[in-house]
Amino acid sequence: MRSLLDEWELLELCDAAELGVSELITNVVRHVPDRRCTVLMLRVAAGMRVEVSDGVPELPLMAAELSMDAEGARGLVLLDAVADKWGAERVSGGGKRVWFECWRR
Repeated sequence: MRSLLDEWELLELCDAAELGVSELITNVVRHVPDRRCTVLMLRVAAGMRVEVSDGVPELPLMAAELSMDAEGARGLVLLDAVADKWGAERVSGGGKRVWFECWRR
């Protein structure tokens, strides 16, 4: 990821992008039975976009309130904190796509 962001001259987005990808892949490992997904990184006008697709149609929900001792449900809260924009959508043929964008400042 770092080399691609360097090639795109977006290295300043690396920390946020790495954390976002890590959280989305962790969700796949925890919630997708076969643990299979596709990761797509795209250069967009404002910066970069990452899409993680899997075969489970249920969309992720961000916890409204987290207790301080909660062991899970922090991934989307972290994603919301580091990404400029994110979302989730069902895809044709089943499954879903969770995506985020990080923009150049």
